Amino acid sequence: MEKMHVENKSSNMTSDPLTVPGEQSPPDNELKSKQEDTQEEDQRLSTWKKWRHATIDTLPTFIAIHLAVFVASCMAILFTVKDYSSQVFPLYTIWGEWNRWDTGNFIRFANQGYIEKVNTAFFPLYPLLIKYVQIITFNDGLLAGLLISSIADLVMLIVLYQLVYEEVGQEQARRAVLYISIFPTAFFYLAAYNESLFLCFTIMLFYCMRHRRWWLAGICGIFAMLSRSVGILLVFPFLYEYLRQRHFQIRNIRFDILSVALIPAALIAYGCYCYLYFGSFFSFATAQQNWYRQLVFPGYNLWLGFQFMLEHGGGILSFITLRTLTDALPDIFIFIVLILAIVGPWRLRRDQMVYVVYGLIVFAYVQMYPTFRPMTPPLEALSRYLLEIFPAFITLAIIGKNRLVNQCYLLVSGSLFFFLLTQFITGHWVI
Repeated sequence: MEKMHVENKSSNMTSDPLTVPGEQSPPDNELKSKQEDTQEEDQRLSTWKKWRHATIDTLPTFIAIHLAVFVASCMAILFTVKDYSSQVFPLYTIWGEWNRWDTGNFIRFANQGYIEKVNTAFFPLYPLLIKYVQIITFNDGLLAGLLISSIADLVMLIVLYQLVYEEVGQEQARRAVLYISIFPTAFFYLAAYNESLFLCFTIMLFYCMRHRRWWLAGICGIFAMLSRSVGILLVFPFLYEYLRQRHFQIRNIRFDILSVALIPAALIAYGCYCYLYFGSFFSFATAQQNWYRQLVFPGYNLWLGFQFMLEHGGGILSFITLRTLTDALPDIFIFIVLILAIVGPWRLRRDQMVYVVYGLIVFAYVQMYPTFRPMTPPLEALSRYLLEIFPAFITLAIIGKNRLVNQCYLLVSGSLFFFLLTQFITGHWVI
């Protein structure tokens, strides 16, 4: 009897530690369910902390840029009045002076729709958002556009930060956010233009791809495609990254490869709309001719730009020369950075080559449509189109570890940023 008592005691000591003595052990499937619930909860908390950290680290740059732009918007009024003028401007002027160039087109399309076939060159998502957001801005389309751009800019910077943080590191993530925010034409992220909206969905697409969330990446591709025509180029890095993660082997391809088809499907849907209302499926492409843009081989645009500068510039300190250099030099700079992403000590890893694929394809694309408007620099708006090449800022953030490179970029790019900003909001030809 004593021996049996000892055995029973030993049996109780080796029972499930989650079980209180005298109580019945829960079934194995119930324990497994509890463990899975705990893991899911930990994952949700980890995800929340990750994005909270990214937001907290990004907000200082976002707020500082907005404050600096606000001050510049207020002070830019001094460029439009004579010294000691008694003129007083209404408060609306602070954001009203942002109603420049293509901004008027986006607001008009939001309120009236596409009246002419040439209007379809502007893709529909941004005007559509203005149409509905202006309900809360008291039918102020400009204010709605600025609000959309600022929100898209914030989301874009947060996702970019997290993407670079996971790919390279925290220090580089902070620099990437800062560098892209003070690029000479980065104020277009805040203007009522569709730059920040497109790049927001593009960077979200890349983040989803790197985490193998293919269908979610495809949905982001839909919105990017409906924001700007360059969105169709996302098909190439999408396919490259999918195949790379499948080791470029056909037997590893799964049904989710169809997610890439969502991007051209969005373009086809827009083409059908154009055909239904204007009788031309490709009106969004042929409309470029009405904006004096023609297809050329990449690189020929720079030749045209410098040739135009030499023929009509009349000297280094002239409008034609300085405006051409304002577009050409950033273009050359971004190209050099993209090359450094492939060769040299700052090159990206082999598994990160999807960024180079996207960067080079988009860079080549923006070179292919210079302006042929009479007495107009062929490179106009080129430096704005460079904003779409976000991988260049990832590489630049890596190179920026060098103190001299960091300080030179911040000072030179920051100076050009505020110069072109004041030019834009005072009505000069900055598009």
